Amino acid sequence: MTYEQTLKWMFAQLPMYQQKGKKAFNAKLDTITKFVEHLNHPEKKFKSIHVGGTNGKGSSSHMLASILQEAGYRVGLYTSPHFKDFRERIRINGKQVSKEFVIGFTGLNKSFIEEHKLSFFELTVGMAFDYFAKEKVDIAIIEVGLGGRLDSTNIIVPEVSLITNIGLDHTDMLGDTLKKIAFEKAGIIKKEVSVIVSEYQEEIAKVFETVAKAKNSQLIFGDKTITENYKTALLGKYQLKNVKGVVATLNELHDFVVSESHINIGLQNVVDSTGLIGRWQILGTNPKIVCDTAHNKEGLELVLEQVLRESYDTLHIVLGFVKGKNLEAVLPLFPKNAIYYFCRPNIQRGLGVGALKDSATDFGLGGSVYSSVENALKGAKEASSTSDFIFVGGSNFVVAEVV
Repeated sequence: MTYEQTLKWMFAQLPMYQQKGKKAFNAKLDTITKFVEHLNHPEKKFKSIHVGGTNGKGSSSHMLASILQEAGYRVGLYTSPHFKDFRERIRINGKQVSKEFVIGFTGLNKSFIEEHKLSFFELTVGMAFDYFAKEKVDIAIIEVGLGGRLDSTNIIVPEVSLITNIGLDHTDMLGDTLKKIAFEKAGIIKKEVSVIVSEYQEEIAKVFETVAKAKNSQLIFGDKTITENYKTALLGKYQLKNVKGVVATLNELHDFVVSESHINIGLQNVVDSTGLIGRWQILGTNPKIVCDTAHNKEGLELVLEQVLRESYDTLHIVLGFVKGKNLEAVLPLFPKNAIYYFCRPNIQRGLGVGALKDSATDFGLGGSVYSSVENALKGAKEASSTSDFIFVGGSNFVVAEVV
């Protein structure tokens, strides 16, 4: 098969959460355990850092990778979802996995994948682990896909674990309270392996303390430990909390030499070093256009707070969500004095634009509906003056169509 044929088979045959939602979520580790056994346990052949949380885990993973690359190490990076190309999920020192490896790995394991009914995510996790093992990385940064306790990545025993901010997201699978969600995220804490929690949140701190004590794991809250405010190329103000978790994690990473210079330069070079996109990314000037992947209450609060600190005459917001989003929780966060361009991301789970507009109207948000994200952004540009500000967001998949 060609690369395009391989991807077509993967997307068509395997349940993919980003497209199909909850019914693609396999809340157990049996299948991935069988898969890595079939692959001769690649997850045991490289060192790792495991990164979970609701908001900030992707940014934190990329920052860790950039800093360790700057320190001279060969660094694997596994993240999800991808924006444009599947290979964005699997990188070594910023370079995407080759098309040939994707084709070869899938073809070699196709019969096992079909026989054991692997999910799309289980396949990608096995592929990443196999690639990192074969390429002999010094360390790999492994981002949790969804949750933690029952996430397919949770078969590794890392050097250190990092858990970022916790918010109400995927409540239909992880629980309907912060404490329940925190418990699922805390599932990546391993016996006698230090765990960093980026941000002390009083309501759920006890959850992490209880799990860490049971695992005899040292628990460190990044924002209570790291006092210096480091600068990063990631422009969102909310990244300041993520950085503290990252630096605290590196402080607990033994057998790796990472200096202050490595940290400072790595944080400044994170976009160029790792290819990170979609976090307070500036798409244009005059008018200034910014997109951000924040998509739940806690993430959107921080991003919209920064939007409102911008200087502009008129605020334009291109907005779309996926089905199942708790609109009653997120729509009240958006400013009523903005002009909205409602759209539907081009995926199966995309929320219908009519339903979005009706809900937005209930919360005093006014605007027009568009047939696509592209047309919505085009409409915003045509209606804007050079002194206006355009924000694009609401979903990873909205951002994926504009970056």
